[in-house]
Amino acid sequence: MRQESLFGDDAGDVRQPHDDQGYQPLASRMRPQTLDEFVGQKNLVAPGQVLYNLIERDEISSMIFWGPPGVGKTTLARLIARQTKAAFVTFSAVTSGIKEIRNVMEEAEANRELGQKTLVFVDEIHRFNKAQQDAFLPYVERGSIILIGATTENPSFEVNAALLSRMRVFVLHALQPDELVQLLHNAIKSPRGFADFKIDISEDLLHAIADYANGDARTALNTLEMAVTNARIVDGVTQVNKDDLMQIMGTKALLYDKHGEEHYNIISALHKSMRNSDVDAAIYWLARMLESGEDPLYIARRLVRFASEDVGMADSRALEITVAAYQACQFLGMPECNVHLTHAVTYLALAPKSNQLYVAYNSAAADAKNTMAEPVPLQIRNGVTNLMKDLGYGKGYQYAHDTKDKLTTMQTMPDNLVGKHYYHPTDQGSEARVRQRLAQIREWHKEHDHDGE
Repeated sequence: MRQESLFGDDAGDVRQPHDDQGYQPLASRMRPQTLDEFVGQKNLVAPGQVLYNLIERDEISSMIFWGPPGVGKTTLARLIARQTKAAFVTFSAVTSGIKEIRNVMEEAEANRELGQKTLVFVDEIHRFNKAQQDAFLPYVERGSIILIGATTENPSFEVNAALLSRMRVFVLHALQPDELVQLLHNAIKSPRGFADFKIDISEDLLHAIADYANGDARTALNTLEMAVTNARIVDGVTQVNKDDLMQIMGTKALLYDKHGEEHYNIISALHKSMRNSDVDAAIYWLARMLESGEDPLYIARRLVRFASEDVGMADSRALEITVAAYQACQFLGMPECNVHLTHAVTYLALAPKSNQLYVAYNSAAADAKNTMAEPVPLQIRNGVTNLMKDLGYGKGYQYAHDTKDKLTTMQTMPDNLVGKHYYHPTDQGSEARVRQRLAQIREWHKEHDHDGE
């Protein structure tokens, strides 16, 4: 447990990274002092959003911040304490026992009677056992404290139901790459960061750091600090180059720029290898993307598209398998889901190919754009009112299930498109059976339609 004052010089002396005495990490120095400095979580803390309004009106109640590491949970708790002029107390699940918790709670109760608020911040509240969590309960109920818990785990499973029912849960999300780049720019320009340095670092490298950080602001700032600290200084300019940054990050992600041409080159290589049924090349390009830090869900979405665009009716199971792979990526994430993506890529590469669904839609879409005013034939409109029935809606409708062949001679195309065909199945895989069935349907119409095709 630790009690802090937030109303003095809580940031301490701002030291530059090469000063050893009193040194604070960049992530600590750049901790936002106001909501305006806070980056990310715009759904909560942008002006007019619910948490922003609660903080501005000083109407904070006990709450839980649930989200991945490095997204601002502790920072938000500090900003709330500063805004509400509350004493700020932090607890550790490792070092804080029941007796210590109760002693602080009694002090908070006494302070409340004197008009002083106490904000208690519990990081990793999911690590507190039931007895520790229960110790907070009566003081939360009486309003003796404002309890803010932070957790990376689902609070529904990790926080006692009685305590959880008295707290509001706010979900924080991983920061987007553009938000992390903004954070890095702020650090370079801020007096608390590197304003006293002349730093030469390209936008591409800042984006590479943001991608590497994977939504974690702390990781992004720590990586920038290491890059600046280890960079060469030429004529007073700190020059951060690609090779030095690559060594710091311990990855070749810089060779695979998610925001540039190489990203599109490699996803294109994966697509064309699968389309060409080259399973080994397809697995190689998949590995290149994953080992370079590509989002597995991005790859999975492209595979789902490929399943219908390039395999289609030749093997309809391809769509099932790619959707299952996408779900597996959601459940497990990297690195575990790499085998599921390999499963899907291998299946797609070896599957029979047909692009006729893609061709059929594009052809139909071109006609649809040119015939937007074409009326729906009366016989396939729903006559749901007497007026509609009087106007002929549904007149002459033929119910296919009532016929022997489950086919009718009823016209369902607009008048000026009668006889137009969009889908032309191939003889590949399962589509050969589809082709045979479609031929049977068209032959039936030749025999039974009065006007033929």
